[in-house]
Amino acid sequence: MRGVAILSLTLALAPIPEWAWAQSRPATCSRDLFQNEGALRRQQTRLSAVANADQATQCRTWREHVGFLQNSRAVFATCQSGAQREQSVAMMDSELADYRALLAGRCGKR
Repeated sequence: MRGVAILSLTLALAPIPEWAWAQSRPATCSRDLFQNEGALRRQQTRLSAVANADQATQCRTWREHVGFLQNSRAVFATCQSGAQREQSVAMMDSELADYRALLAGRCGKR
């Protein structure tokens, strides 16, 4: 019984070959990545537009941006692989941490 558990764990942790991974990703990934790229640019424009806005507007925009970053991270995690995936997901994680800290420090916990 214990041997089966170890074998299952070993298989679960084994690296998936690139060709197998490419076949298992959603068919919409090309479109999703393209749309994600455009959405990232639009988000930067939105963030720039509220740079001098009142605090309530900034906080609302930052909260919405955190939701966007979570969705964007999911697209990268699902549709990319290898070093590119690691870099994109790490960048999203870093941005999420920064905006969560900003929200906590300037907007309260709501």
